[in-house]
Amino acid sequence: MELQPTSLEIWSKKYQLRDEHQQPVDQDIGDTNERVAKALASVELKDQSYWSEKFKWALDMGATPAGRIMSNAGAEKYKPATSLINCTVSQIVEDSMHGVLDANLQAGLTLKAGCGIGYEFSTLRPRGAFVSGAGAYTSGPITFMDIFDSMCFTVSSAGGRRGAQMGTFAVWHPDVEAFIAAKREDGRLRQFNLSLLIDDDFMEAVKNNDDYHLVFPVKQSEIDRGLVKGELIKKKRFWESKYCAKMDYIVDEDDMIICQVYKTIPAHDLWHTIMKSTYDYAEPGFLLIDRINQENNNWFNEEIRATNPLAI
Repeated sequence: MELQPTSLEIWSKKYQLRDEHQQPVDQDIGDTNERVAKALASVELKDQSYWSEKFKWALDMGATPAGRIMSNAGAEKYKPATSLINCTVSQIVEDSMHGVLDANLQAGLTLKAGCGIGYEFSTLRPRGAFVSGAGAYTSGPITFMDIFDSMCFTVSSAGGRRGAQMGTFAVWHPDVEAFIAAKREDGRLRQFNLSLLIDDDFMEAVKNNDDYHLVFPVKQSEIDRGLVKGELIKKKRFWESKYCAKMDYIVDEDDMIICQVYKTIPAHDLWHTIMKSTYDYAEPGFLLIDRINQENNNWFNEEIRATNPLAI
């Protein structure tokens, strides 16, 4: 079956290999399939020609690998710094200026290689929280997301392909309402897909029409210096133990993390805000994060807090 004109246009813009002068290296889709097939077969220890023919047949018959494979496999001579991986998830965005900027650097390099990337931003303390090292109050995680948004726009503009980012955010975070409304501002966070991390506690509160606490973890040093003003409650630990230890967050023997309550709201009201935004703006999506981790086959080795940009 011949490719439709739209399919040919997409192939030409996204997957046809060109040299530094923008002259075609792949003359047609058959050349692209042959390039990809040879690259896939090159990792075989023997019978590479045999497997190359098999892969070429599959591609000609309609098998379609992920976009970065079609674009970059076998293209090392012309773009050696690219990747065959479509989507990735970031390191933890640490709640410090160094942590934010380091994550931003790593994200820029990831996007430059052609990969999409996802991050959780509820690791960053809420707007108005005191930053002892700077002797000032933070502007909050949403403003730091703007840095990643601008970086992604700049990198994708240079590379000719729109960068893909996922930003996740916990429903218990004090700035959750600002996160939900962020993309209502013209031009803001346009390089992001956004999804809320919905925990079981919140869903139970919605079902029971209960109040729900918006919280953030506290450090022992903050308590000792009298910086914690709100009520303290316990939540099931949601970040990796080693990260909590590094940040001096208090985790007890029952694996509960101590948090300060910033605000208490009716859970049903927040649920209505989420659903209205999803209906009106198609964002944010939501991830049942406790269920995801419960059913993760790799549960013993990781705690999932973000997804690649294709998730909802």
